Amino acid sequence: MKKIRVIYNPSSGTQTIQRRLDLICKILLDNGYILGKFATEKKYDAMNETIRTCKEDWDIIVACGGDGTINEVASGIAKSERKIPVAILAAGTVNDFANSLGLPKDAKEFCNMIMNGKTLDADLGKINDSYFVNVAAGGLLTNIAHQVPSEVKTVLGRMAYYMEGLKEIPRQMFNAFKVNIESEEYSIMGEEIALFLISNSSYIGGFKKLAPKADIMDGKLDTIIIRKSEIQDIITILIDLIKGEHINHPKVKYFRTEKITIDCDNPIDVDIDGEYGGELPATFKVVPGCFKIFIK
Repeated sequence: MKKIRVIYNPSSGTQTIQRRLDLICKILLDNGYILGKFATEKKYDAMNETIRTCKEDWDIIVACGGDGTINEVASGIAKSERKIPVAILAAGTVNDFANSLGLPKDAKEFCNMIMNGKTLDADLGKINDSYFVNVAAGGLLTNIAHQVPSEVKTVLGRMAYYMEGLKEIPRQMFNAFKVNIESEEYSIMGEEIALFLISNSSYIGGFKKLAPKADIMDGKLDTIIIRKSEIQDIITILIDLIKGEHINHPKVKYFRTEKITIDCDNPIDVDIDGEYGGELPATFKVVPGCFKIFIK
């Protein structure tokens, strides 16, 4: 009889998600699993509960929430000696990581995934002492995810990000900043850039091909640098994002690395999986295969 700890964010998603989670719990109980539920209330609750769960005799974690909740559960796993496998039930606004893996949302399919027991060992990214599941970024439009109020996300979903983006583009278009970037694959000193993205998966901000060569099991972080650009270049790059062809634009540098350091004279915010993650300077590196997750 396996024990499952359900860690969920009650403010993520809609009532439909809550009903789906209740149905999942019922199916698992009917199939002989022992369940315990934990509802998060504030930041770091999911991470701290994951650390506690790993120290106790639980066998599986079900993580239900948006990218921020999944980030905290993954961070708790990374900080623990015992690595409990995690089943991810996407319930947030964008859910990039879950979508990149095609994880089931249907209750019966989700439970079958757990009962079948198929897992993979995913990489995580690490920025200084924090972890990220999907992406760390700074510059143009990267602050949108943590600027949009949670109640607006709940009502409007992904559209809330698009609406905020339309407001922010005119304000941020020419806010380039000078950086020093150092990695084995690519280094620059004092170059002006508009944006950097350091990704673990190909799916970012709802775009399926933003980091088109990314793989969560390849031991690499895919890095995108957009240099200071005129408005026509930015528009072209944004249009090319849909097809994953932006990496061929002369203002875009795309490379894959295990470790990269970015320094800046100005206090540039870093977004980690849709949440505020501090400021530059920062060192980003991959932590291979430390996050075991259930897959179909």
